[in-house]
Amino acid sequence: MSPEAMADVFDLSLPHPPSQMSSSVVYDLVKADEIPAAHAIELAGFPADEAASLEAFQYRQSHAPDLFLGAYSTTPDGPRVLIGYVCSTSSSAETLTHESMSVHEPGSSTVCIHSICVASEYKRQGIALGLLKEYASRLERASREGGPYKRILLISHEELKGLYSKSGFEEVGKSAVVHGSRPWFEMRKSLTPAAPSAITPQQLPPGIWDALQGLSSSKRKRPTGQLRTEFSNGVQDVAEDSLNKHDLLCPREGCGSIIIKSKTASLVEANTQLEPEGRQNPLLAPLPAPPASSHWWKITNPDVANAFENIGFSKPVFTGTPEKAIDPTGKGELFKFLLCADCDIAPLGWQQAGSNDYWLSASRVRYRE
Repeated sequence: MSPEAMADVFDLSLPHPPSQMSSSVVYDLVKADEIPAAHAIELAGFPADEAASLEAFQYRQSHAPDLFLGAYSTTPDGPRVLIGYVCSTSSSAETLTHESMSVHEPGSSTVCIHSICVASEYKRQGIALGLLKEYASRLERASREGGPYKRILLISHEELKGLYSKSGFEEVGKSAVVHGSRPWFEMRKSLTPAAPSAITPQQLPPGIWDALQGLSSSKRKRPTGQLRTEFSNGVQDVAEDSLNKHDLLCPREGCGSIIIKSKTASLVEANTQLEPEGRQNPLLAPLPAPPASSHWWKITNPDVANAFENIGFSKPVFTGTPEKAIDPTGKGELFKFLLCADCDIAPLGWQQAGSNDYWLSASRVRYRE
């Protein structure tokens, strides 16, 4: 089966974080005694005509335990809890069919993903996307180290193809697999084989090696940008027709993670504060205390995967209590902090839980040069 996933971050942190944000996600192989918990997530996450049976889960874990990876929520003072999983078997076939997904063939070159699913209370936080990337990374490493894996295959519904593309999967076409009432599309990610013997510069024509090295180095360069305070005219230099003129980047110097592309957010003013007095992140620009207002980039999109290039979210929190007195929603509602998906610096903005509106502080991003 194909996963049901949304995009975000897997390890959250804030300066002096409140208790609601003290957990993180780790990845580990799912053990046999954890299969009932994984199957309960499957039943809650998929329609009845798509969910696998408990026996199918037990078969996958017992025959391909190294291909059954879990995401676990951990806290300093409690046991870890399984919140999501990805499970597969392997096949010698190069495409997905009912036959290739029915039997595990040890040592085969194709990894056939059956299911990726995240517990309902952890959805819309990018757990599934992070889990898929971790899974692919492990298989990629195994392939480079001489393992048998050459490709990963999965089937997806139409609306989720964009998510898998962000993890390096390419669409093959409509799948022949019939499972449930809706059509499926096969997607593929090729893995890097073991590297051949190193080629020395002397074996190449003069100048070619240096050119290739220069090209490789240029690809590793991260985008750079300026903070709003570095522009002579402030916010007027970063907005055009009330939209963001530049790509918005993580504010941490050297990170360069692209948060959103240009022309995708509207400039607005709001008297919003993200941290209690005295608990601001020293790495981020301070925000004026209400009723003073500041500038924000507002993104409205029901699909977070298409709204952002990279973004992280906290768990839903509520700190609108008298002793903390922080409530960006102004309604006493649950909200999430926005953070960099690469370096976790936060808070960069916020989102009311369940809303399609996202708010990024104009002073807590860099503007791509």
